[in-house]
Amino acid sequence: MKKINLAITGCLGRMGQQIIKSVKNDKNFKLVAITEGKRINKKINGVKIDINTEQTFKKANLIIDFTVPKCTFQILRIATKLKKRVVIGTTGFTKKEENLIKEFSKKIPILKAGNMSLGINLLMYLTEITSSSLGKNFLSKIYEIHHKHKKDYPSGTALMLGKGIAVGKKRNFYSLIGKKYLNKKSFPYGSKINFNSVRKGEIIGEHEVKFSSGKEIITLNHEAFDRALYSEGALSAAKWLMSKKPGLYSMRDLMNFK
Repeated sequence: MKKINLAITGCLGRMGQQIIKSVKNDKNFKLVAITEGKRINKKINGVKIDINTEQTFKKANLIIDFTVPKCTFQILRIATKLKKRVVIGTTGFTKKEENLIKEFSKKIPILKAGNMSLGINLLMYLTEITSSSLGKNFLSKIYEIHHKHKKDYPSGTALMLGKGIAVGKKRNFYSLIGKKYLNKKSFPYGSKINFNSVRKGEIIGEHEVKFSSGKEIITLNHEAFDRALYSEGALSAAKWLMSKKPGLYSMRDLMNFK
């Protein structure tokens, strides 16, 4: 198999650094470009840190992006012009921005996931099934914990799981978003989906979806112990996306869930 020329944005971020480590151990890839938001006179694994330009991404077959929404759209504009594939792990997009990503995907193949973990994507699938099976008598809420450095809340994964609940109920997710709590010891169920986000220590990620009828509680949860599971998932997504036509894909498509 011919090696995939890979570009990684946000290369000094936690996920950027982890993906670079994983690429070093994966013979399917050749790292050809790494970028940050500003010029930094430094090399990683022999590759110079650059900024996001057409010239930087010219040799790449695919770009993996774990940055912030503003940067992601800068990359998508360049990728569309150069006809490059993009794996997006960035979170925190608005509804309007989500729709804009769909427009870009009409021209280039994009795989976007709030979480690249196999286990989390299975959890979302189970969340949809549970939400659909339990019906209207059950209220739901989502709890998540991440390291103290994570700024956005609820996490992209928590929102992804919320969408799973909405899909199960055949409801619009945005109409079901309830209250968003930060660092609460406890928080209530509601007629809408309430979220509680805890930021502490160096915790990689814990997510919990709870359903309650008042008479019983059903809990689905996932704990991540090694950040490599996200970077390895992103590389699996990159390999899978190489054979795809323009469109917006998810880890669900990669895992062949119905």
